[in-house]
Amino acid sequence: MRIISGKFKGKKLLLPKNKKTRPLKDLVKVSIFNLLDHSNIIGRELKNSYILDLFSGSGSFGLECLSRGSKNVYFFENYTEAVEILEKNLSSFVNKDKFKIFKYDCFEFFNSKKEIDKKFDLVFLDPPFKEERINQLIEQILEKNILNNNSLMIIHRHKKDKIKITKKVKILDTRNYGNSKVYFVS
Repeated sequence: MRIISGKFKGKKLLLPKNKKTRPLKDLVKVSIFNLLDHSNIIGRELKNSYILDLFSGSGSFGLECLSRGSKNVYFFENYTEAVEILEKNLSSFVNKDKFKIFKYDCFEFFNSKKEIDKKFDLVFLDPPFKEERINQLIEQILEKNILNNNSLMIIHRHKKDKIKITKKVKILDTRNYGNSKVYFVS
């Protein structure tokens, strides 16, 4: 796994050794960022944007955003081995003022009275494929009022996933890549 583009282009990322974490495949990541760069429907400017990376794992998505000029990334990861890898990856690429790591379960955090001090332009949700509470998390994010105008949520699921995305958001596009299905919603 590597950084695809930007100032860290080509740098390799560390990955957890066990199978509890499912890394975002390069094919899927390349496709997502091509759409962000070139799509008239879902295209977004990453330069100086604020990113929320939920279920961060090794930090591949958020690091790609930072490499492409995002102002700040908030990473959420609660699996200890993944957090250690995330911290190592971040320390070898980025100044500490460019990111913040939250070592919390996303569902517990967003269901609590805890607050986030930022509004985000892009939210990436990449939970385990077996996780079924996606709509609960989307609705909690909406209730926290942490999205900027014209923000985008990208939701990564298994292509055979049967979950219907809540009608509280608008699906702008859906793409399939190998075993992955990616929703782009606003």
